[in-house]
Amino acid sequence: MSIRVLVADDQEIVRTGLAMILDAQPGIEVAGTAADGRRAIELARRLRPDVCLFDIRMPGVDGIEATRCLAGPGVADPLAVVVITTFDLDEYVYAALRAGARGFLLKNAGAEMLSQAVHAAAGGDALIAPSVTARLLGAFARSGPAAPAARLVEPLTYREEEILAAVARGRTNSEIADEMHISLSTVKTHVASLMAKLGARNRVEIAMWAYQTGRVTG
Repeated sequence: MSIRVLVADDQEIVRTGLAMILDAQPGIEVAGTAADGRRAIELARRLRPDVCLFDIRMPGVDGIEATRCLAGPGVADPLAVVVITTFDLDEYVYAALRAGARGFLLKNAGAEMLSQAVHAAAGGDALIAPSVTARLLGAFARSGPAAPAARLVEPLTYREEEILAAVARGRTNSEIADEMHISLSTVKTHVASLMAKLGARNRVEIAMWAYQTGRVTG
C-alpha cells in the first residue's frame, strides 16, 4: 500500500512541486494539499494521511501550530508530521520538535531525502536533515527550561543502551542493524522497548532523553 501524504505550503509553486516530486516516488501518493495551516489541520483530521509534510511559515496558523494540534502532547492519536523549511534556524527546529514533529528537512534536501523522510516518518522513524541533526539535538536538549527527563519504567539492557546512543546520533533502523550486525526486526523490537520504558512517542523523544540524561553529549 502507498504512503498517503498531505502537503501544506502557502506558496503554490512550492506546494505543487513537492506534490509532483512525492507522487513520482514509488510507494508514495499525495492525498491532499493545503495553502495554510488551518486548512491543513482540517484535511489531516478528515483524511488521516500516513504523513503530513508542513511548511513552517504559513499565514494564520503556521506549520508549528498545525503540528502541535495534530501531533503534540495530549493528542490521543497523533499523526506523523515532517516539517520542511527554507531556513536552517535553531528556533524553528526546537519549536518543530517540541510540537511533535517526526522529521525536519530543508527545502533544498532533494527528492531522495524527501522520500526517505516520508518513509521514515510512516515507519515510526525520525529523519532530521543531516546538516542539523547532531548540533541541534544536543542544543535542543540543553535549551531553555526543558521538562525533566522521564523516569525509566525499568532499567535499560546493555543492547538497549547501545541502540539508544545510535538513535540519538540520528541513525536509522537499517543503519543500526548494519553497524551492530543484528536483524532489522531485532532493532525494531529494541526501539519499541525503549519507547515503552521511556514513555516516548517517537525516536526524536528517545534522542532527547538520551541527551537530557547525559548518555549522549555533543
